[in-house]
Amino acid sequence: MADTVTSQTPQRRYELTEQANRKVFRRLVPFLLLMYVIAFLDRSNVSFAQEEFNADFGISAASYAFGAGLFFVGYAIFEVPSNLLLHRVGAKWWLSRIMVTWGIVAAAFMFVQGPTSFYILRFLLGVMEAGFFPGVILFLTYWVPARHLSRARGYFYMGIALAGIFGNPLSGGLLELNGVFGLRGIQWMFLVEGLLAVAVGIWAFFYLTDRPEKATWLPDDERQALVETIDAEDTAKDEGHGPKKVLAALGNWRVWYFALIYFCLQIAVYGVTFFLPTQVTAIPWVFALVGLLIFPGLADRTRRHRLIGTLLLLGTAFGIIISGALSSNPVLAIGGLCLAAMGFIAMSPIFWTLPTEYMTGYAAAAGIGLINSLGNLGGFLAPIQRDYFKTTMGGNAGLYSLSIGAVLAAVLFASTALFKKANEVEAGRLEEIDARYVSHEQAEAARGVHRTTR
Repeated sequence: MADTVTSQTPQRRYELTEQANRKVFRRLVPFLLLMYVIAFLDRSNVSFAQEEFNADFGISAASYAFGAGLFFVGYAIFEVPSNLLLHRVGAKWWLSRIMVTWGIVAAAFMFVQGPTSFYILRFLLGVMEAGFFPGVILFLTYWVPARHLSRARGYFYMGIALAGIFGNPLSGGLLELNGVFGLRGIQWMFLVEGLLAVAVGIWAFFYLTDRPEKATWLPDDERQALVETIDAEDTAKDEGHGPKKVLAALGNWRVWYFALIYFCLQIAVYGVTFFLPTQVTAIPWVFALVGLLIFPGLADRTRRHRLIGTLLLLGTAFGIIISGALSSNPVLAIGGLCLAAMGFIAMSPIFWTLPTEYMTGYAAAAGIGLINSLGNLGGFLAPIQRDYFKTTMGGNAGLYSLSIGAVLAAVLFASTALFKKANEVEAGRLEEIDARYVSHEQAEAARGVHRTTR
């Protein structure tokens, strides 16, 4: 549909974009959150089966840790091509495909008979889910202006905390179905939670909208203002010094640096998460929710993403250490885990400010996919690392080793302040970008130039 560019002041377009943004937050973000709750549930529900897998099928603690980590190998291999396909065919098709196929594999865990079948299914689960998380991170850049992106990602990240709060009772309740129709409790858990992903995946195909240009649920003036705001930011990024093409993004040193930060962060995230359900209640996840409600939005408003993110990472390391050192006192130990969970969960959406303000288009699709794939290998290392230090050194050495990842991530993240700003979005000059874009449109309108909505 061709739209004549209307003469809008920067203030008017800002107001229209804000109105559109509120509708985007109400319609898309809760659904993406639901998808992530299910994704995290299907990744981590295996922890409820650990003891039964050991007793019935001889899957030892070391085999369990290795199998749990194999998810991230399959995930890493297919992340980049999956994200490029999403950018090409659209989120509606691709996110739906991802959810349906991972749901089928998640349900198939009910047929595990030993270490080999466990390894194969964990690897396949990673393959099928590959591209979901970076796809959503990319998808949000199509819809949400930079000034609100950390907050949008923060709401999305609530999926981890909500999976911990509500997913654990759900999984535990399904285990109580042991013996119904001749199925064991863990079989019911894998079957129901896997089919839930299939159902939501089908729903996603009919519910999601690929781009703002196609959002018939937005008023025309709000839709146009949102499209133009996103276009202005993409243009600023494209005119900067970041990578422009897929291969350039894959070979860019800064992209690999971001991946290293994320790798260190994920060591702390998954090292704690894989073993958390059997140790404590949902209390740490409640604190994580509070952190997500406060810190990503604060980082957006103040543009102090690095300072806030660094402090959250150091808080994560301190919390992990406290939970181990004071393990004889359950209240203080849980308090440490609450601090750790708040830190690593609230930090994660802030981290993604770096790559999403650095790249756009296919370069962003490739770069975000690479960062997530390499970074998530920290999830492969974490349970193995924890088990190794626990076995060789005893005590809480395995837990302490996870804090090292958080400290390294804090140092690396803080050091990005030394990087030269690649474009005006990264420099935080969002108002100048918007005003210049409006002036350019008004000049074109005065010359009788019409803009076609893409």
